[in-house]
Amino acid sequence: MTLESRLDDWSRGWRGPLFAALVALIAGLPGLLAMPPLDRDESRFAQATSQMLETGDYVVIKFQDQPRFKKPVGIHWLQAVTVKTFSDAEDRQIWAYRIPSLLGAMLAAAACAWGAAALLDPRTGLIAGSILGATFLLSSEAFIAKTDAALCGTTSLAMGALARIYAAQLKGESAGKLTKLAFWLGLSVAALIKGPVGLLTVFLALAALAIWDRKVRWMKDLGWTWGAILFAAIVLPWAMMITVATDGAFWGTAIGGDLAPKMAGGQEGHAGPFGYHALLSPLLSFPATLLLPAGLAVAWTRRKDPGVRFAVCWLVPTWLMFELLPTKLVHYALPAYGALAMLMAAAVREPLGRIVRWVGGGLSVLMGALLAAVAVYGQKEFGTVHDLGWTIVAALFAFAAGTAGAVLVARRHAVRGLFVAGALGIAAHIALTAGLIPRLEPLFLSRDLAQALDQARLSPRSGAPGPVAVTGYAEPSLIFQLGTTTQLTDGEGAAGAIAEGRPAIVEGREEKPFRAAMEQLGLDPRPVTTVEGLNYSDGDRERLTIYRGEPLAPAEDAAEPNEPAGEPQR
Repeated sequence: MTLESRLDDWSRGWRGPLFAALVALIAGLPGLLAMPPLDRDESRFAQATSQMLETGDYVVIKFQDQPRFKKPVGIHWLQAVTVKTFSDAEDRQIWAYRIPSLLGAMLAAAACAWGAAALLDPRTGLIAGSILGATFLLSSEAFIAKTDAALCGTTSLAMGALARIYAAQLKGESAGKLTKLAFWLGLSVAALIKGPVGLLTVFLALAALAIWDRKVRWMKDLGWTWGAILFAAIVLPWAMMITVATDGAFWGTAIGGDLAPKMAGGQEGHAGPFGYHALLSPLLSFPATLLLPAGLAVAWTRRKDPGVRFAVCWLVPTWLMFELLPTKLVHYALPAYGALAMLMAAAVREPLGRIVRWVGGGLSVLMGALLAAVAVYGQKEFGTVHDLGWTIVAALFAFAAGTAGAVLVARRHAVRGLFVAGALGIAAHIALTAGLIPRLEPLFLSRDLAQALDQARLSPRSGAPGPVAVTGYAEPSLIFQLGTTTQLTDGEGAAGAIAEGRPAIVEGREEKPFRAAMEQLGLDPRPVTTVEGLNYSDGDRERLTIYRGEPLAPAEDAAEPNEPAGEPQR
């Protein structure tokens, strides 16, 4: 039995979407379990969700005592469900907060396979969904507790349903009610997760299809009346509650303080030139990079094919939107990667030309070598000899994925090349995210500080007086791991915490004011341990010392008769 015939068997009915979801699960789950809490967005989202569980306020989003009015509440609700189901807010287990992201990645892969199967064929649908699920971009977002993988999943669900509705109207048929329900559910939940991004992706695709086909009548079959009611029922209750609870401040901050700056310039320094996302796509689509040129070629040569036309109308407007947006981050274009996967899968259906085979193979080898170099560099800069094994495994798998796939595609074995590159690429991703990177101690200062406090029995979770005072280091991952009440202060405040019997963490640049304040209080610093490493969020080298609390004893309540009261005990 050939690989192609096996793929035909695996792609029948719901097998194709389930297979694609399994690929996403295998690629994302190891990192979900192994990677420590990441800065800064992941820990901000997780901490805000934790505070919802602690306070019972599921409307207003806060990070410590500050309102966090940037994104809608959807991802926090999803995280709250998984944390309450599998863990507890007090446990501070980041993997529980990541489950919605992993499920979102699985949904994206399954929905891509489901939609592509209707417009292309089931085998191509399975390949498209598997390509999406295995990409380094989606499989990395799958273990990060923030909005992007969940947004990709819900947006891809809406687009997959739209693909099936579009395929039905091409046959003169009407799509089923469940398909239309899937479209509106995907659209509604996407809006509750990240506002207008999912809506723009879907409606830009609809507009592009209308212009290309010069037909709009089929769009009446989307169920606009009851769909709009469903959308309002899902989105409006929280929108009304947050408006009342914040007196409209949420919308002013979300639009004026977050969305508008992204459209006006490179917010928080995240600017990039036009073509930024295109330049990164060979790396982010790895290990399917070998089919990237072929997919783009198919977008032009087979543009009259309904499936290719749909993918182009999904890909091009959304991609251009993010290329034109001044603020750029690598994950912004993720909602369009399902369309790119469809085009790459469609390219497998026919013999590949010499140019696209060699260009795709060259890019594949280059990206594999780049990822291998990243593994070697990470071990050299931040690892020890004990990490060498994972470094070798990750580098070999990454380079083998790029090279083996390129060789097979060059020999006109596109399906086999994609299968081999995919398996090796997923293995490389697992070796990096679950093996090597979590072992690079200098990169995870917050984890090491939390573990050091636990070992010294100075963490509030072990019964020590709290909260921990921190000066000179304010990364959200530390707040998430130590608790909501963690005190961010200055050197004087850290000394005050010591005087109250609470532990303090002092960064090297704050040592001088901290020690001066300690001297004024008549206390001697009692260091427990020092943690050194790189704060990758801002590129600074940090040296953080944990100090044990040394409470001031109260003055004696009474002195001997006719004798002056003694000095307070220290």
